[in-house]
Amino acid sequence: MPVVKPNTASRVLITGGNGYIGVWVIRFLLEQGYVVRAAVRSDDKGRKLTEYFPSHRDKVEWVVVEDITKDGAFDDAVRNVDAIIHMASPVDSSSVEPEELIKPAVQPTSILKSAIEFGIKVKRIVITSSTAAVMGLLKEPPNVFNEENWGDEFVKIVQEQGREAPWMYKYRASKTLAEQTAWKLYNEHKGKIGWELVVINPPLVVGPTLLDVKTPKDLNFSLIIWWTAVSKGIANDAFKASYAYIDVRDVASAHVLALSKEEAAGERIIVSNGVITWQETRNVIQSLRPELYTSGIFPLGNPDSHEAVLFDYDPPKGSTY
Repeated sequence: MPVVKPNTASRVLITGGNGYIGVWVIRFLLEQGYVVRAAVRSDDKGRKLTEYFPSHRDKVEWVVVEDITKDGAFDDAVRNVDAIIHMASPVDSSSVEPEELIKPAVQPTSILKSAIEFGIKVKRIVITSSTAAVMGLLKEPPNVFNEENWGDEFVKIVQEQGREAPWMYKYRASKTLAEQTAWKLYNEHKGKIGWELVVINPPLVVGPTLLDVKTPKDLNFSLIIWWTAVSKGIANDAFKASYAYIDVRDVASAHVLALSKEEAAGERIIVSNGVITWQETRNVIQSLRPELYTSGIFPLGNPDSHEAVLFDYDPPKGSTY
């Protein structure tokens, strides 16, 4: 199986590199010795990206891709790179029509078409998907999911209900269809290409950001979800809800490791640190920073509530690699 080991001759194209996870991925790539080519929407964004890595400026280059949803958008970007980490996937939380979520998620997988035609040197492609493409409808616990599972139930519901389907169902359908499109392309051309596909499936990504964040409005999609849940008053039933999480540094490391691990080839890999309820999250924060609650900055909720988590992932294939 072809791999891409870290050295100064290995050039990695990354999409979404100026995002919350992407900047961490670039940092780890540079620290290990890779050369990074970032696909950005403008030269200004490319220059801004290099400012995050002043000691590695000579190892960061960028290519402008103004619209990643256009066919052929990555035709030039994939030339003369050894690997691709594709993380860019626009999410609009105000979307109403299913296609407003599904098309921007599915269309950027055309980067695989570009790699098939123009990525002559490419040996490994790593795509960021989500556990949203793994989960099904929750039933009575235990609900245990693994890499064999798909979010097809949400695709079916969205097809039946259209714009009336819950937003989160549309989001999960979009992630499912995007990943399935990538695997379909890969499997159709597997015997004719020189690269292997790896898909990383993280849950809610949390942890420190390397980006310039001045207010909560500057947070990315996953951190906004987390911040809102812990800092705002929510219904009692919402406290009982479970969510899986992973530290941003762990999911970034998984993307980088996927380039050089032979056994990761052709795998979809769930990476998760665990599952917890929102109330338990508040309890943990309260034990670490009690002043946030005694001052009334954060609402504590119902600290005596000890609800069991509603789902989990098994086995943790990510720990194998």
